[in-house]
Amino acid sequence: MFALLFGGIVSTAQARDVLRVGMQLEPPHLDPTQGASAAIGEATFGSIYEALVRVATDGTLHPWLATRWSVSPDGRTYDFTLRPNVRFHDGSRLTAADVVAGFQRAAAPGSLNIHAATLREVVAARALDPLHVQVTLSAPDSEFLIVLAQADAAIVPARAVATLGQQPVGTGPFRLDGWRRGEGITLLRNPTYWGRPARMARIELRYIGDPTAAYAAIKSGAIDLYPEFPAPETLRTLAADPRLQVLTAPSEGEVILAMNEREGPLSNRAVRQALAHAIDRRALIDGAMYGYGTPIGSHFPPQSPDYVDLTQRYPFDPALARKLLAQAGYPHGIALTLKLPPPAYARRVGEIVAAQLQAAGVTVTIRNVEWATWLDEVFTRHHYDLTVIAHAEPYDYDIYDRSDYYFGYDSPDFHRLMQQLKATTDPLERHRLLGDIQRRLADDAVNGFLYQFPHLAVQDRALAGVWRNAPTQTIEWADVHFSDDGQSVALSGGGGGAGRLGGWIAIVLGALVLGLAGWQLGTGWLFRRLGVLGLTLLAASGLIFALVQVAPGDPAATMLGINATPQAVAALHAELGLDGNALTRYVRWIGGALHGDFGLSYTYRVPVAGLVAERLAVTVPLALLATLLSIALGIPAGILAARRPGGLSDRVIDPLTRLGIALPDFWLGVLLVLVFAVTLRWFPAGGFPGVEAGPGPVLRALALPVLALALPQAAILARVARASLIGVLQQDFIRTARAKGVGEARLLLVHALPNAAAPILAILGLQVPFLLAGSALVEEVFTLPGLGRLALQAIGQRDLVTVQAVVLLAAGATVLSSFAVDLAQALLDPRLRRTSGSAGA
Repeated sequence: MFALLFGGIVSTAQARDVLRVGMQLEPPHLDPTQGASAAIGEATFGSIYEALVRVATDGTLHPWLATRWSVSPDGRTYDFTLRPNVRFHDGSRLTAADVVAGFQRAAAPGSLNIHAATLREVVAARALDPLHVQVTLSAPDSEFLIVLAQADAAIVPARAVATLGQQPVGTGPFRLDGWRRGEGITLLRNPTYWGRPARMARIELRYIGDPTAAYAAIKSGAIDLYPEFPAPETLRTLAADPRLQVLTAPSEGEVILAMNEREGPLSNRAVRQALAHAIDRRALIDGAMYGYGTPIGSHFPPQSPDYVDLTQRYPFDPALARKLLAQAGYPHGIALTLKLPPPAYARRVGEIVAAQLQAAGVTVTIRNVEWATWLDEVFTRHHYDLTVIAHAEPYDYDIYDRSDYYFGYDSPDFHRLMQQLKATTDPLERHRLLGDIQRRLADDAVNGFLYQFPHLAVQDRALAGVWRNAPTQTIEWADVHFSDDGQSVALSGGGGGAGRLGGWIAIVLGALVLGLAGWQLGTGWLFRRLGVLGLTLLAASGLIFALVQVAPGDPAATMLGINATPQAVAALHAELGLDGNALTRYVRWIGGALHGDFGLSYTYRVPVAGLVAERLAVTVPLALLATLLSIALGIPAGILAARRPGGLSDRVIDPLTRLGIALPDFWLGVLLVLVFAVTLRWFPAGGFPGVEAGPGPVLRALALPVLALALPQAAILARVARASLIGVLQQDFIRTARAKGVGEARLLLVHALPNAAAPILAILGLQVPFLLAGSALVEEVFTLPGLGRLALQAIGQRDLVTVQAVVLLAAGATVLSSFAVDLAQALLDPRLRRTSGSAGA
């Protein structure tokens, strides 16, 4: 019956020219040339955008949009020949002018490009003709071509730079079809691509960060590929599935125990060396990563041909660690604070490292902090001793040449090595210098070098052409294909535009409530109540704004990432309007909110009102269906139990309602996914197809989350209804009606239930705002792009404007729900109606 109610369980067939990909992090925007977020490149580089050169798996450089290039003898001038007949997605031709404009934009004073400092070495960029570009550097830099192979050096049309963040235009094999923020991005094959056409007609990127949801999605067949799977503990189970393939390889991410060397014990090299001897890397990898990962002895990827194995430089030896501490002047050990950011690997690694250091005489106090707090306290203000983090950028050993970086490492010897490397083009000499760089970092024990983070990919066994373990980690999307001609099951689809549904529902409900209030209770009562609502919301807005402002963290630093320069952070502050005083920002925000303008999202750079409307289009149907189902289950159950207290029905319903109250809704959601999505495959494991997909797919997608939300609420309603009805059934007017021969059914429904409705309505009034804005964990489990999930994402990304809008909406929903409860109680109770009516006359 439940399956029929929610549109059936028959799956639709999907042709094998559509690839569904799971990703952990959603990009804040889609312009890789103006942001340091790795998620931007993951979504766009190699699919929408391309660069002049590309890096092969062995680290060598190859043509891409440049067919060839030459370097002058002094290493300062580069001549590039562009590929002819290349068109951007808007139909315009790629010319040298676009390349020149790209260099100028990346090096501009307000640039947010992660490599802006390097690109400012370009003292001249000239278009010699439409297909030839000449670039002159201020000094030789052998790393220059490597920078040009990365996502932030993507070639974009000069005429479209203002809108690239939301409407990307590149030369790649795919173009943007749609972006449902909070859920996914859809790419379509580019019919005018200059190279071999992509083998997939469409790519659907779905953002599933929760490990349990990611496991359910890949196991149930809701996605075909997860390139960076977040749950290593489940890989052995997935590998045993004959439909799936698990691939592992080292990435560019070095996981380090970062140390603050500016002052205190960690400024002493002997102390840092002692800590290095106290760490058992293999035990750490086995315990935190379930055996996946490669030990490292310096900040360098093991797959590089220039890698030097330094893992035995500091063998695990707690006794030697204690001896070194004593020699450094700390015979009784030291006490340090370890601040850990949210990623699961960091928390797991940190706990094991703390235990290992404890055995060597180092007392470690662990502080788990949110990402925004980590960026503020650790990365920006350097208020930390130790932290665990993965540095995922390729060729990022240059960060140790920045004395203002959060490590605080300042070595003239290392600086000299880096200057020699930049000035050297000879391969053998570069190989030697890179070895010296690794040995210097290891000898100075700059950080605790733990392990190389592994690529953990899970994919459909029939999928081919995905894996290219190049330093830039770009997936060659054009080559991805299924090696069979069969069909796969599509349990959830794409689509957007559901905002209109939520808007119309809100308008209709609001009109009905106001109309009933004015008709039954008088306009005076209505205006007084609306005045109270307005004052309450105004007070709430001030409190919300004040609390958000004192929260730790810098939104600009959160958006730009750990490699952002202070200049880039300052430029983003000005762009986001964060450089004004708090009162000015509040007046501007509340003034805009009065006419529906909540400002621009810091993360997505789009109006917050549009974001909220998109999410309400999911949350409102979810909350409405959950409310209706909880009423349909809870009220009849309460009536049945109250009819004969202590009887058979009451004895059956009582433990069921206790169990329903005890079960957390998100845990129930996980259980429903494992049973009905992963095992039985009756329903999708997550996602929302959009209302244009039709009622069947929409209801099928909402079936399990509605059930997860409704059952605990139904249990609460049942117990409240039972208790209230039992109290009413003991009153005199019920005994009188029964003595007059009124039947039990009429007695319950007509006489008792209206008089018992007040506490039931009060509970419903609390449930509705919870279901609207408090169902974040359930939305996270089912990867639904709803309002609660938007709030969680905005908090994690320090998107203060969006947080303010969502919390204000939740406060408004609570106040309006209270108003609706008062109205309903007045309509049901004649005594309240008369009181309200006379008051409003």
